[in-house]
Amino acid sequence: MFTESHGALVREVLIHGPIARRDLGRRLGLSPPSLTRLAKPFLERGLFVEVEDTATRVVGRPTRPLDIAPGLGSFVGIKVTGNAIFAVLTDARARTIAEREIALTDHSPRVVVVQLAHIIAMLRAEGAPPLTGVGVSLGGVVDDAGRVIRAPFLGWAGVDLGADLAETTGLPVVVENDVVALVEAERWFGAGRGRSGFSVITIGAGVGYGLVVGGESVHTREAGVGLGGHIPLDPSGPLCPEGHRGCSSALITSVGVVAQLQSALGRPVDYDEVLALAAGGHPAAAAVVDAAAAGLGRMISLAANLTMQSTVVLAGEGLGLWSIAESKIRAAAAADRDPLADTVDILVDDAGFGAWARGAAAIAIQAAVARLEHTDWPR
Repeated sequence: MFTESHGALVREVLIHGPIARRDLGRRLGLSPPSLTRLAKPFLERGLFVEVEDTATRVVGRPTRPLDIAPGLGSFVGIKVTGNAIFAVLTDARARTIAEREIALTDHSPRVVVVQLAHIIAMLRAEGAPPLTGVGVSLGGVVDDAGRVIRAPFLGWAGVDLGADLAETTGLPVVVENDVVALVEAERWFGAGRGRSGFSVITIGAGVGYGLVVGGESVHTREAGVGLGGHIPLDPSGPLCPEGHRGCSSALITSVGVVAQLQSALGRPVDYDEVLALAAGGHPAAAAVVDAAAAGLGRMISLAANLTMQSTVVLAGEGLGLWSIAESKIRAAAAADRDPLADTVDILVDDAGFGAWARGAAAIAIQAAVARLEHTDWPR
């Protein structure tokens, strides 16, 4: 019988493998005999393999770390934005085999499903092992059944994306909020790998926030609601469309930054132009960027102070702000920390939407592990 302990074992080997049995037993709180019993069916079925331990050389019986067996199927991870679909094909360890990107010009659910099926077919033709599952991530609220409750950037409410895409492709599909998927990516193979706890802050058209504590992602019903989007950062700052003064949406998003400079200049600008003007010393642009940098620094310190996790990972398409205002962001983050607190360790993930798509693949892989209880995967 597949138990919760079996699921925990598979997840540990997936995320941390190849992993020595002693380390695996310590992480799971298992004695060597118990670990041997738990791992035996996975070795017999070919899900796990024993590999040579090249990291250590000790006298006595050689150790045999456990790893996921190669060629156990492949996965597609997808990140959907308001104007594009980014997709990666991965192995069972979420390592990228191939990637594709297509434009998204029509937000109607049926058209999006057709385009998703198309990009999946493109990746399926890469000659990788048989496709085992698909993960899709997008900005918004998603329930456990893969139903999109709300997706503002797509204009969706109550769209049964998981069921529609599964019916179209004939594949198991899991749908998740994009920041939840990104947090998994950071925990598994990204900037947060090997760290027991950290916050993730994403900046772009919106503000995303996620958290890992004790090596596990914090996932609640409110993930995807956008709770990080209206945190007050500057009592004298600009108003967001909802009327909040100096909140994170108004102050540090690309949309908010652009709106401020457009108002000052009386003409259209885009985010890259704002940053370029600020870097060149344009007074109005520099003022907007300095305020955004101070706001982001304050949000970083708030995340560290309230969660008591001193590592913060930054990601998102708005990271150009970091590239021109890093010193101001660091100074603002430090200003709101107690002198006895650890220095905030700010890690930057500038891998782009490929990392978000790999996070969706990681979600699909974890869903496949959960299906072990009810199926014979992998055969």
